[in-house]
Amino acid sequence: MPERSVVIASAQGLHARPAQIFVHTAARQPVRVSIRVGDRAPVPASSILGVLSLGAARGTEVTLSAEGDGAAAALDELADLLARDLDAEEPDHA
Repeated sequence: MPERSVVIASAQGLHARPAQIFVHTAARQPVRVSIRVGDRAPVPASSILGVLSLGAARGTEVTLSAEGDGAAAALDELADLLARDLDAEEPDHA
């Protein structure tokens, strides 16, 4: 199962707005993606409550995992997202 580790870059961590952006992007992936902190149990990346429950602050390393066709591309996209400071970016109103 492919995995990617990434350090949370958002200034306020993976909280309300960054979590919403991440969850929305995860839900659009063609595969199920999970996210975990350390040795804790993984949660679905498409679950806002699950992602918020991680308590991932700026600098926290998280691990993303997925399985199936398109897993590597999905993990690359989501890891890239978490490696950016989503708090500093303008909202996308598309």
